[in-house]
Amino acid sequence: MTAAKRRAAPRPAGRRAAGITPERLMAEADRARRRAYAPYSEFAVGAALLTRAGRVVHGCNVENAAFGLCMCAERTAALKAVSEGEREFTAVAVTAGAGEGSSPCGSCRQFLHEFSPRMWVYWRDARGRIVRRRLDALLPEAFDLVRAKGR
Repeated sequence: MTAAKRRAAPRPAGRRAAGITPERLMAEADRARRRAYAPYSEFAVGAALLTRAGRVVHGCNVENAAFGLCMCAERTAALKAVSEGEREFTAVAVTAGAGEGSSPCGSCRQFLHEFSPRMWVYWRDARGRIVRRRLDALLPEAFDLVRAKGR
C-alpha cells in the first residue's frame, strides 16, 4: 500500500480520527444540538462532521412551517462544510440527546455518501451507548450516478 493510500484509508471505529475520539465527536454533536430550531417536532438534533483535514463542522436540524423545507442536522453540517471548501469527511456523530436513539435518515445517508461513502457514522442507542457503523454499511445500495453511467 502506498503512503497516499495509507493516509486516505479509513480509520478503525474505536481509534482516534485526526485526534478526535468518537466520544469527543459526540460531545461536539451535543453542542450543535443546542442550536436546533425545532418548534414543531420538539425533536432537536445535532451533528458534528469531522473533515479529512481534522476540522469539526457543526450542524443542527432547522424546521419550517412548510415541512418539506426542513433540514436535518447532518445535511446542515455537510452543506456548511462544502460551502467552506471541505469535501472529504472521515466521521459524523449524530445525537437527539441522551437516551434518544437517532441514526441518520435515508436522505442524510445518501447525501453524505456523495462525499465519503466509507466514513464512520456514530449515534447513541436507546441506552445511550455509542453505535458505530460505516456509511456504506448503512446504505449498501446507494445511488451513484458515476457508477450508474459506467464511468
